[in-house]
Amino acid sequence: MNTMSKQIGKLALVASAACFASGATMAAEFEFKLHHFLSPKAPAHSKMLAPWADRIQKASKGRIKITIYPSMTLGGKPPQLPRQVRDGVVDMAWIVNAYAAGTFPRTEVFELPGVHQGSSAAVNRAMFEMYDEFLKPDFKKLFPLFQHVHGGQAIHMADKLVRSPADMKGLKIRIPSRTGAWVLQALGASPVKTSVGEIPIALSKKVVDGALIPFEIIPPLKIQQQTKYQIEGPGGKRLGTTSFQLAMNTARWNKLPKDIQKIFLDNSDRDWHEEVGRIWDAGEAGGIGVAKRAGNQHIQLSVGEWAKFETAVAPVVGRWINEMENKGIPGAALYDRAKVLVNQYTKK
Repeated sequence: MNTMSKQIGKLALVASAACFASGATMAAEFEFKLHHFLSPKAPAHSKMLAPWADRIQKASKGRIKITIYPSMTLGGKPPQLPRQVRDGVVDMAWIVNAYAAGTFPRTEVFELPGVHQGSSAAVNRAMFEMYDEFLKPDFKKLFPLFQHVHGGQAIHMADKLVRSPADMKGLKIRIPSRTGAWVLQALGASPVKTSVGEIPIALSKKVVDGALIPFEIIPPLKIQQQTKYQIEGPGGKRLGTTSFQLAMNTARWNKLPKDIQKIFLDNSDRDWHEEVGRIWDAGEAGGIGVAKRAGNQHIQLSVGEWAKFETAVAPVVGRWINEMENKGIPGAALYDRAKVLVNQYTKK
């Protein structure tokens, strides 16, 4: 190799090394903190939030970086997450709407008994479709990138088998939402409101006799160790569900360039809402499998048994509609539209 060739080779190596170093240390143009309350082992983190963040980062080709902080590692308690986003303490948070009681009244329609028909994907699509016309006023200083529900409120009992509303009377049952509390009251039980992370301690210390939660949360919280019975209606029917959102601070959102906003929106669209529903529904099978392998009884009530529950909780819908109408919110229209869309998308 002649002298000129050697010099060119050295220059190429130096340039390559410089490019590598620059790429290794180059910061993303747009960095975001995403805060939530569950552990990184929870399916919500590993199967939904982390993959969503990864998709957006890849689609941006390195311009966006999303750092996820699970288990409230940035401080505060789960009910404070909406405020943390509004105040700009964090850029984004994954939020249980019901933890901030009364803040998201319109989204409560999806939590009512009889709306969730066994398909979280159908409910999520309805949430997506209804946002602009019906739900938007709930989101002050929050820009919801996506919304969803979980697999529905199954009945988890520490040591008492429940097969009818009469069996629920006098029991203390954990629930995260006020609409869920109304359901329990209609069944004659006493609602105890706690965050999901507090359930194992509440069960072990007999603060509650049971809890209304989906099956997917059984493994991360080891619910199978504190309960003997997991109970649901025929075909996986549940006593309502819980609504969630992944929201960004509105001021931060409005400052983003249109092309960056488009990356977020393209990866949080109707298809993503439906995929999230399928992720949560798939998690139900894994969760109940853990409980059954631990020796717990999985009970699907008969159509006749479940009908008694449905009759008992039916007044909850009317109670919610009346409250909304008294606040100037079109509760009846919200409920009717949600039912139509969920039924329509469940059949597809």
